Amino acid sequence: MNYKKIGIFLGCAVILMIISSIMTINMIKAETNMKNEPAKVYYVKEITPENLIKVYDALGVNLKGKVGVKVSTGEAGSRGYLKAELIGPLVHKLNGTILECNTAYAGQRNTVEDHLKVAEEHGFTKFADVDIMDAEGEKKIPVNNGKHLKYNLVGTHLDNYDSILNLAHGKGHAMGGFGANLKNQSIGIASRNGKAYIHSAGFTEDPDILWSNLPEQQAFIESMAEAAKSVSDYFASQGKQIVYITVMNFLSVDCDCDAHQTDPVMADLGIIASTDPVANDQAFVDMIYASKDPGAKKLQERIDRQMGRHILPYAESLGLGTTKYELIELD
Repeated sequence: MNYKKIGIFLGCAVILMIISSIMTINMIKAETNMKNEPAKVYYVKEITPENLIKVYDALGVNLKGKVGVKVSTGEAGSRGYLKAELIGPLVHKLNGTILECNTAYAGQRNTVEDHLKVAEEHGFTKFADVDIMDAEGEKKIPVNNGKHLKYNLVGTHLDNYDSILNLAHGKGHAMGGFGANLKNQSIGIASRNGKAYIHSAGFTEDPDILWSNLPEQQAFIESMAEAAKSVSDYFASQGKQIVYITVMNFLSVDCDCDAHQTDPVMADLGIIASTDPVANDQAFVDMIYASKDPGAKKLQERIDRQMGRHILPYAESLGLGTTKYELIELD
């Protein structure tokens, strides 16, 4: 037996193991550093169609293929939904299709026919096609490492799109505290049954029994984050991209899904955009809490009463994004 050759072989193996370990440690450090890097959030104060295009362009992203624009068309009777004259030019620039899904509550958007009628009344069909994504059914997509949801239910038409602009209206929300990009990607993209599944924190897919089986508030907030992450993961697994814009106007304590939406409680804040939904939502919330507007307190109270801010660190813990950001003013 040639012990010298065996010794050289073992020595080389040890060296290779050490090099591999060092490379692994360096990769982990690099990934950690990347996660600790603040996200870029672009901001303009004046809300105009031109500035909406300006913040989109600042992202430096070219959304490819068939582009879906996820926006709330607003419940019949609501007033805060994003108007055609504001978002139309950007949607036209992207040759985008307005994306929606039916509601779990018994309003005037819980069927395809009624939903399209409201979308028409609110002016969306004048400048773009409107796609109710669960019009022909729903499908399950995976939820990774969720505490509450085993899967997410989305409209089958989601697969028809190569990229998405998550175009949210920032405002309060009776159940979530506030609504912006994370809500728009969770409740907003879920099918009617999927909305029930998220609202019940995984208890039921049946909208008819949902409202008598609501979970603890924290479980609901966390379920929204898990659903939003599932959409992000699903698109990323196919090499598809999502970018995020929030228009911070008509700042009511109520959502656009409320037919009796109350008046704004504070002045408009502007428009923010990012490739990171957690950072964008964090920036929106930070602006509300930093505002000197006397009415901001009412929105803060709504958010805190519903544990709204909890979605931000929880979404970060899931790996959906970061709460750290650099605000880049474009004005």
